[in-house]
Amino acid sequence: MKQADYAKAVAWLKTNPTFDELCMRYPQDWAAVQDDIAAIVERGVPEELKRYLERLSPATTQPAQRDVVLSHFVRSRMAHEAVKKLSLATLAADTGVTRGKLRFNWFNGFIAQRLLFARELQRKPVSLFWFRLFWPLVWQRKRLMPLVQPRGIYCFYTRELIAELAEMIGERSCLEIGAGDGTLTRFLKVLGVQITATDNHGWNNSVSYPDWVVKLDACAALSTYKPEVAICSWPPAQNDFERCVFDMPSVQLYIVIGSRHRFAFGNWDDYRRQKDFDLIEDKRLAALLLPSELESAVFVFRRKQRE
Repeated sequence: MKQADYAKAVAWLKTNPTFDELCMRYPQDWAAVQDDIAAIVERGVPEELKRYLERLSPATTQPAQRDVVLSHFVRSRMAHEAVKKLSLATLAADTGVTRGKLRFNWFNGFIAQRLLFARELQRKPVSLFWFRLFWPLVWQRKRLMPLVQPRGIYCFYTRELIAELAEMIGERSCLEIGAGDGTLTRFLKVLGVQITATDNHGWNNSVSYPDWVVKLDACAALSTYKPEVAICSWPPAQNDFERCVFDMPSVQLYIVIGSRHRFAFGNWDDYRRQKDFDLIEDKRLAALLLPSELESAVFVFRRKQRE
């Protein structure tokens, strides 16, 4: 591939094309990804899917390997999006609804709305006490995430979690990257946290971005605000921006909310590659994320003390 063609392709990919646009532009890559995932699903080995996604991580860019690098990058994007859609479809299938529009009935919808939302799909800090009391009464609870994930909602935050995060951050400056609709920032600000929400606004078709969610990609936001603490809820799998967190000298603490299933979020290659932070999985904080069926996880990176 010529340098000019490669540069045009990379520039187009940086515009965050939709999944459908990506598949239309690179049909051969999409056919290969479909075949690979179909074979893995048929064998029914989750760890194999994880290894497949890791293997598709973009290779090191070298002039003699432009075609290979581009194909790896495209297939990686396709595969992670396809797995996300597959997970959503699996959740929907588990609800028993195979035809028509997926929805709660009146009773289940009423309880879910009162427990989780202030109004419509605007989330509120959830009372863990009331959730544990009433959520078992919702027999259609498997329908929750398939209903809300297309709107950029991947978990729900309890009051207890928000209080714990606020205490961890303290009076330090904080930046939320990939903030989506800014829900986490909104909750933390109520408790006095000095936090700014930023996002590249790349999901306009599904997420409603408030004016106060600053339109900046993560690397630019980190460079602009130079925070002492960074936080990200459900960073995309194999993303190319979390490495900027580890490269920012001002960051002392990085909090990541995601999943126990590591292929589903975050850039674990960068997590392992960085040398300046100690990483722990905080299971106590993870227990404060809802619903528990998601098997959510919280990972905390603390900058190592120099001797």
